[in-house]
Amino acid sequence: MTTSQPPSPLRRLVLSIFVMSATLMQVLDTTIANVALPHMQATLSATQEQVAWVLTSYILASAVATPLTGWLENRLGRRAVFTIAVGGFTIASALCGGAPTLTAMVAARALQGLFGALLLPLSQAAMLDIYPVEKRATAITIWSMGSMIGPISGPVLGGIITESFNWRWIFYVNVPFGIACTVALWLMLEPGKAAARKFDAFGYIMLAISFAAFQLMLDRGTQKDWFDSTEIVIEAAVAASAIWMFVIHSLTTRNPLIPRALYRDRNFMMGTGLTIFIVAVMYSSQALIAPMLQQLLNYSTKQAGMLMMPRGIGTMMSMLIAGRLMNRVDIRILMLTGLTTLGTAQYVMTGYDIVMDSFPIMLAGFLQGAGMGLVVVPLTMVAYATLPSAVRTDATAVFAMTRNLSASVAIAAMGALFAHNVQMIHAEVGTHVTEMNMPVLDGRLIQQLGHAGGMVAAMVDAEVNRQALMIAYIDDFWLMMWGAAAAMPFVLMLRPRKPGKEEPAPAAAE
Repeated sequence: MTTSQPPSPLRRLVLSIFVMSATLMQVLDTTIANVALPHMQATLSATQEQVAWVLTSYILASAVATPLTGWLENRLGRRAVFTIAVGGFTIASALCGGAPTLTAMVAARALQGLFGALLLPLSQAAMLDIYPVEKRATAITIWSMGSMIGPISGPVLGGIITESFNWRWIFYVNVPFGIACTVALWLMLEPGKAAARKFDAFGYIMLAISFAAFQLMLDRGTQKDWFDSTEIVIEAAVAASAIWMFVIHSLTTRNPLIPRALYRDRNFMMGTGLTIFIVAVMYSSQALIAPMLQQLLNYSTKQAGMLMMPRGIGTMMSMLIAGRLMNRVDIRILMLTGLTTLGTAQYVMTGYDIVMDSFPIMLAGFLQGAGMGLVVVPLTMVAYATLPSAVRTDATAVFAMTRNLSASVAIAAMGALFAHNVQMIHAEVGTHVTEMNMPVLDGRLIQQLGHAGGMVAAMVDAEVNRQALMIAYIDDFWLMMWGAAAAMPFVLMLRPRKPGKEEPAPAAAE
């Protein structure tokens, strides 16, 4: 989509505020509902498996809608699509807050996911377009801070709102901000649109089926014992078949859903590969830390939130530093420094134990956030540096899809590995807990002690389980550390853009 001259500084500031407000609403809602699930379960009279569809419906709808972003913008124009997305997300949020039944809640969350899926790529493309080339590092820094801080602060904010009011307010809080953003974006964004390209219906259907089946497989795999379940096997087969047909179709059709210019851009492809590793480490670590702090180390929800705050502080500080240094330092050096810092944070986490104080948790969190910030800002900048502006929104949509899929795969894989390791380690540690080295477990003594003996045996088993949990967490942290190291070769393949150089003209956008 071709763009006009960047707006004046004042108009740009106001636009940035409302664009980022819309972004924050979306990224917060990807995680804010997680902590409220038990409260929803009680209010809506649902089982644990049924209430999980509140999250699943949002994920599935987002997966289906994200690939449409580029085509919709070309067809209707950014202003129309952006404001419809924000307005729809706001209405869906109100419906979520007022849902009287589980069915209504799942439907409203699906609607929220459909509209919310468009917000992240559109906001990123808008921020890139409303800033001149020499200030694009600032635009990327602002956008990255918003998109990264949201998932980190979502569970904490959700817990505070749920405890202070009730779970419905985690959705109602979007309404006033959503109305303001809808009106402001309609008044301030340019109404222009590019020449509409033909819609690749077959490609979209194949991609949507593949993503939906894959996300469903990941979301329900743990409940269904993975590939021991016929349902999971069918979902995996459908996902693999559909993505294969999408790839073949995209390589042969004249008007593919995702422009082929994206695949030919080295920086964009390497940046996409890097995103897979970075997002995997970020989201899987976040998914493991919260339950570890609360369930294993016995911190309250608020205490756990406070312990995770240094991560957000580290992210904000390093993003500001990265934004300042990008035009002065080779961004590959910044990114390698960030990956090294991230790997160091994961290494610190491999030293966690059950009796530790809070300092290692805060230190690792700060280092992790600092490493993320030093990688994400320059990565986003360089990924779009050599792309034609005509395919920028398609590129942001692909980035959003990559981010969502990587997060889903990492969380599911780490969760499955964690569950498997807990069982294996519990059995292994249990073999060393015998009557010889722990006489209290002597069967005759337990029988003599009666109820007290049974309690002693249960306490020993509980401690073995705690140790197994801690070791399983550490095993996952080791894997994340090597994941950060594995991303480094991708950095060396990037070609950084020289400061002040404009992106290519919108030529090869096929």
